[in-house]
Amino acid sequence: MRLKNKITAVTGAGSGIGKAAAQTFAREGAVVLLLEKDEKAGREAEQEILSAGGQAVFYGLDISDWNAVQSVFAQIDKQYGGIDVLYNNASVFWGELDNTIDKLDVDIFEKIIRINLFGMMYCSKASLPLLRKRGGGSIINTSSSCGLIGIPGCDSYSASKGATISLTRSMAVEFGPEKIRTNCIAPAAIHTPMIYESDLNKSTFDEQHFLNEGTPLRRWGTAQDIANIALFLASEEGSYMNGAVLVADGGITVS
Repeated sequence: MRLKNKITAVTGAGSGIGKAAAQTFAREGAVVLLLEKDEKAGREAEQEILSAGGQAVFYGLDISDWNAVQSVFAQIDKQYGGIDVLYNNASVFWGELDNTIDKLDVDIFEKIIRINLFGMMYCSKASLPLLRKRGGGSIINTSSSCGLIGIPGCDSYSASKGATISLTRSMAVEFGPEKIRTNCIAPAAIHTPMIYESDLNKSTFDEQHFLNEGTPLRRWGTAQDIANIALFLASEEGSYMNGAVLVADGGITVS
């Protein structure tokens, strides 16, 4: 019960990594606040946790809407009087719409940045007063291998994830003295619904070649692989981690 009595907020908690993290946090004793734009997915995730004996509450939220973010965190503050963990998991990867900047639609670039970077900033900004009320806590941001190495054809996503790493480091320095730790997970090749926006969705994609030649561990990562790292960062086991970028990609970025 590594998160017993902790109030944890997870964005994008209705599917993929966010859902796995929410379920993991709940199993470890946390009250999990499911911040999810898709009401159906969010309600289903809430019910699954409740049915398993955990504690969960769904909040409908579009993280790219600053007014909505302020409203939801005000509700959380009123109901719980603070939070202990914010997991900024939600983001989008629009493989069919993203592109190199010479071909990229400016509106698409702005939308992806608005969700992936501004959304993370909005939730972090709104959460800080609530974390302070609990005497500190943990903010976990989500980057990607795209934030560390050059990957062609997804310049909007890469820009948002590179900026995520930089903002994580700034926040770690700024709020560490208040016992608010900020760290970042950089996944790649995680087999979730979002991965089908990538080359995996194309008829020309050779999955076995990718696994054999591109991933040293020769397998896809799972949502649970990343949820386990988030649990570590959220818990006291990660109490001396601050400003770290934990790369979880099977070795892709070093191969």
